[in-house]
Amino acid sequence: MAWLYSARRRLATIAVGVVTVWLFVHVMFGANGMVVYRQKRAEYQNLSHEIDQLQKENDRYSSQIKSLQTDPETIEKEAREQLHYARPGEVVYVSPAPPPVQIPSTNAAAQK
Repeated sequence: MAWLYSARRRLATIAVGVVTVWLFVHVMFGANGMVVYRQKRAEYQNLSHEIDQLQKENDRYSSQIKSLQTDPETIEKEAREQLHYARPGEVVYVSPAPPPVQIPSTNAAAQK
C-alpha cells in the first residue's frame, strides 16, 4: 500500500509540474502571451509617435493654407518664389539646375 501511495504522489507531482511548464510556455509564447504583448506595445508606441508627427505636419499645412488664403505678404512671397514674379523694375535671377551626377561605372570583370 505504501508503494501505491508513493506512486500516486509522484504521478501527481509530475502532472502538476507538466501543467506548470505548459502554463508558463503558454503565458510567455502563446497567441496572447508576453512576447506578443511586448511586440504589440512597441508597435503601438511607434504608431502613436508617427500619428503625433503627422498631426504636427497637418497643423503646419493647415496654418500655411490659412495664411495663403488671408495674408497678402505670404501670397506675395509664394508668388515670387514659385512663379518667379517680380514687381515693376525688379529683375529676377534664377540659378540653373545642377547638372546630373554621373556615377562612374567600374567593370570589375573587365579588369581581371
